[in-house]
Amino acid sequence: MSSYSSSSSTVTVDDDISAVPQDVIQTHILTRLDGPALAATSCASSQLHALSTQDDLWRQICSATWPSITDENVSRVVSTFPAGHRSFFSDAFPALDHLRQPSERNPDRHLPNELVSCVDIHYKNALIVSKTHVIETATDWFYAAPLRVDLFDSKDSVLAPTLHGGEGDTWLKDLEENLTLSWILIDPVKKRAVNISSGRAVAVERQWSAGDVLRARFATIMAGDYNSSGRSGSSEMEYVKCEVAVTCVRSKEEGGEVHVREVSMQVEDMEGRSLSGRDSLVILQEAMENGKRRKRGEGGQNGKVRYEEFTERKRVRKEKKDKRERVLDMACICVGVSVFFALWFFILYV
Repeated sequence: MSSYSSSSSTVTVDDDISAVPQDVIQTHILTRLDGPALAATSCASSQLHALSTQDDLWRQICSATWPSITDENVSRVVSTFPAGHRSFFSDAFPALDHLRQPSERNPDRHLPNELVSCVDIHYKNALIVSKTHVIETATDWFYAAPLRVDLFDSKDSVLAPTLHGGEGDTWLKDLEENLTLSWILIDPVKKRAVNISSGRAVAVERQWSAGDVLRARFATIMAGDYNSSGRSGSSEMEYVKCEVAVTCVRSKEEGGEVHVREVSMQVEDMEGRSLSGRDSLVILQEAMENGKRRKRGEGGQNGKVRYEEFTERKRVRKEKKDKRERVLDMACICVGVSVFFALWFFILYV
């Protein structure tokens, strides 16, 4: 507890705060704070801690930050977290930092039967997509098939009236700077959550099809876990990329409307392969429970740098693999030629 001294007395923070009516603090001060500021305020004194940990305050902050969690079923799950919405905020607001594999793994770990996705997409602070999606994970099909979660049906799209497409590369830069995405996964049984999005796009690419199409990628790099597929023991550190792709389409007409047509999530390894549902679930659960949280870099730069490092590692690994395959092919050709000449010599002279 902090304090300061005067010639006649010592005054503490609690003494200062006690002079302010409690209803003024609750109604006119704490309600104006965002999550990080409210968390910092709760550490200032015992009285402020008691006032700053009220669940109603954190519910308002969480609902304003992620409108998707106002869904009745999601809100009920979040309210069961150890400290309610405050626990949820501490899980979901910071950036995920999970680049070290656990020293010990439980091969008999219980994987969740379902994960709840809460997705919110903003453009210049205006909400354009807010949706929840339940991922049923307790099926043989989910375990074996490559994981891909599509937020919309293939023919669905969402009109984004605030999202305007510029000319040339202007639209790419605009999306990279102003489009933000949050994809929160919730384990309803273990009462944990994790935000798997980089916040801002790590890459925006132009595609040409039936109209002007851009794809924005939001990615988080995390430690891999290959126990389930028998690839543990590699001397090189394994990483995986959890990526959310957002496809924006502008009609060909001048001043045409912009639609968000596709929002999908998948997990990919350093070989470029989409991981199965079970492998992905193991990694995501490990990150959710044991991954560290850190302050997000300005403009999402930390996420972009890690994405670029992951992409470079993939490129180097592919080059090494291609080189090994070329050497092996040459060796096979040499062996084949040697066998051919040996047989030919045998036929001619024996």
